[in-house]
Amino acid sequence: MSDNPRYRTDDPTLPDGLTVDVIETSSLGDRSYLAADGEVAVVVDPQRDVDRILAAAGRRNARVALVLETHVHNDYVSGGLELSRLTGAEYALAAESPMAFPYRGLVDGETIEVSPRLRVRAVATPGHTFHHLSYVLESGEGPVGVFTGGSLLYGTTGRTDLLGKQHSEELARHQHASARKLGELLPDGAHLWPTHGFGSFCSVSPARGDASTLGEQKRANPVFTLAEHEFVEQTLAGLDAYPAYYAHMGVINSAGPPPLDLRAPQRADAEQLRERLDNGEWVVDLRSRKAYVRSHLAGTVSLGLDGAMVTWLGWLIEWGSPITLLGETSDQVATAQRELARIGIDRPAGAATGTPEQFAVTPGQLRSIPVGTFADLAEALRRGSHALPHPDVVLDVRTNREYATSHVRGAVHLPLYDLLDRLAELPSGAVWVYCGSGYRATAAASLLERAGRTVVVVDDKFDNAEPAGIPVEP
Repeated sequence: MSDNPRYRTDDPTLPDGLTVDVIETSSLGDRSYLAADGEVAVVVDPQRDVDRILAAAGRRNARVALVLETHVHNDYVSGGLELSRLTGAEYALAAESPMAFPYRGLVDGETIEVSPRLRVRAVATPGHTFHHLSYVLESGEGPVGVFTGGSLLYGTTGRTDLLGKQHSEELARHQHASARKLGELLPDGAHLWPTHGFGSFCSVSPARGDASTLGEQKRANPVFTLAEHEFVEQTLAGLDAYPAYYAHMGVINSAGPPPLDLRAPQRADAEQLRERLDNGEWVVDLRSRKAYVRSHLAGTVSLGLDGAMVTWLGWLIEWGSPITLLGETSDQVATAQRELARIGIDRPAGAATGTPEQFAVTPGQLRSIPVGTFADLAEALRRGSHALPHPDVVLDVRTNREYATSHVRGAVHLPLYDLLDRLAELPSGAVWVYCGSGYRATAAASLLERAGRTVVVVDDKFDNAEPAGIPVEP
């Protein structure tokens, strides 16, 4: 997964030589932004690894003069405070934010003139949180666009239950009013630059599109097309579980995150790996799921960098548990370490690079997991298979929302994030496990194998289930 900045250069719709660079963190489904006029820059909602932001500013030959947060983030550790320290930029967010360090508190309607060509205006848009702000980017010609954080997203809005379910309905009403407020304040041609909605669990539903204007959202986004009571009802019905590590992000951000430490972890040798595995510690295999099923060390957990490793690891582990990273190369380990630091998991207990064969103290440590498709599952359900274990249990590890939409008839449903706590609910026998594409199924298979179960990974897209002859029902 690439998290390199995407540059929109020489955009004729941005006046006065203004540019807006998008710095994507695809693994968490978020975006940060750098707005510049060629001399100074404003940064909105930076991730913790601010070297990417500084590189973007350097390419623009712009000094970071202002760092803005739309809200106290619940899905990642912010880099705002550290970026302010490194650059001397002013750090600003809503005045009511419960921060334990000095910052500039902004109120609704307050304007900051960064340069004669670059201004931002704070607009109170509660909904995702009570004190959420959006920021209107203004040039000498007027409003250019708006940074909406977790408020108005592409085709959806930010979820309203992160501060507790008791606030969900009230915040959903605020969310509806906030979107309408932006619609009245800004022209239809204003660009929309949200932070969440690109795979983040902070959105009510998956976002649609890669870019948008306010006018486009007015025509298609439910927050504009539905009356308040309909929007609130739909929003509350669409809320599903969110990662357990979210409980720690707001606390870290309010206290002031420590500087990022990406020094290489202590190296673990084969004997240390075996000892940690024997003790039940988390040793995470960062290779692709296809490499994992072919060969891996018994007891390791498959969370490859080709999927949302950081989200699922942060969701599954007991917070504070030691983690050892196992990759083919030092680059894989460094990438995983950076990903984990974004959610506040600093200084892994250790790391090792190489192949499972290199780290197996005994041949018995090596394992493989059988793999099939939905066509294989259909065949095994009808007549059995000589090559694969009989499917005594078909396990669906997708989210509640996915399962409710459609699932294999008779499948046991245990979402991946609940699997470890609910293993006792799984009937005995060989388990065929599926998800939407194979990534979560492989992660679940590694956890099941760790628990002593016989398992087969359905490494296939769920859309292929019904065409393969698998009975599917809503």
